[in-house]
Amino acid sequence: MTVDDQTFIVTGQVQQQAWRDRVLPPVEQVRPGLWSVPTPFPQSPLRYVLAYLLETPRGPVLVDTGWPSEDAWDGLVAGVRATGHEIGEVSAVLITHGHADHFGLARRIRRESGAPVMIHELEVAASHQFASIAEFRAADRLWLRRRGMPAAEIAALFPDGDGPPEWRDPPDVLLQDGDRPLGDAAAVRALWTPGHTPGHLCFVHEEHNVLLTGDHVLPRISPNISPSPRVRADTLGEYLGSLAAIEDMPVDEVLPAHEYRFRGLGARVRQLQEHHRARLREVIEAVVELDGPTTMAVAERLTWSRPWSESKGIVRRSAVGETYAHLLHLERRGLLTGGAGGEEAGLGQVDAWRPAAEAGVLVEALLR
Repeated sequence: MTVDDQTFIVTGQVQQQAWRDRVLPPVEQVRPGLWSVPTPFPQSPLRYVLAYLLETPRGPVLVDTGWPSEDAWDGLVAGVRATGHEIGEVSAVLITHGHADHFGLARRIRRESGAPVMIHELEVAASHQFASIAEFRAADRLWLRRRGMPAAEIAALFPDGDGPPEWRDPPDVLLQDGDRPLGDAAAVRALWTPGHTPGHLCFVHEEHNVLLTGDHVLPRISPNISPSPRVRADTLGEYLGSLAAIEDMPVDEVLPAHEYRFRGLGARVRQLQEHHRARLREVIEAVVELDGPTTMAVAERLTWSRPWSESKGIVRRSAVGETYAHLLHLERRGLLTGGAGGEEAGLGQVDAWRPAAEAGVLVEALLR
């Protein structure tokens, strides 16, 4: 373990200042032939998405694209131009995962340049759980009802309107762990890191010894790990496993998709691991104190970055999903019981979480 592994150091200081000032950071060359290209993320507390442009013998390659909006598109086109290239020259698009702020402009780039779009095969499988945005919203309403969210809050979360037009748009290349999407001799390698999504990928640039982490490891926040409304997967367990897999990677710098660049991957991984250990203890304490609480009731008792009363809309939805991921992880470990079933269960079924042992035994089990 190197000194940098033990110390978290912000390297993207211009990006960090832009974050604090709530403005879009500039395009930056972070290594020879490797550029950070920010695009606006409208109406999101994340503010912007950091795409990356790699200069390769085949032409410029983009890692992630941005939200499907005109502002983001204009920002991406201008950002690519600032690197000395045009959007029509893009030769490939690598996608870290299937959230719209990452793949949302991929189809438009492909239309402009003919670039193939590449993503992990499990992201495609996840998108095919639902035939449409309407079907997803119906499943999510039922899921939230089982988590204990009041009907009025659920209704407010789902205004009328269509989702991103790229919903289920098929990629051209399906990736797996260890693939070299730009060719066997190229320096870029795909690294499967499930948790935030089933098929989340990081990309290792072996020549520059940097790790493009997408949403897997961010400098300031922990990525949301809510399970899909149709899957009772232990997403927290998957995420912790993916963190452990990269903890000792001796990379020189981490290039995330939000916020700012940093050094000290190992230090940041350990911060995230401790965050989740503390959250699990907090969840157990809430379940022990309450009498068969719903997931929503547990979420209200937890510590968040803002008061629960100020948590609205998708922020509250994310908090409930995050809480459920921790509860489900504890259930899988045999420490809690009481999670409501999937869609095949009765419509009236709601979570009623209870400890499977005394509180002291539960906490001791977490420490092992």
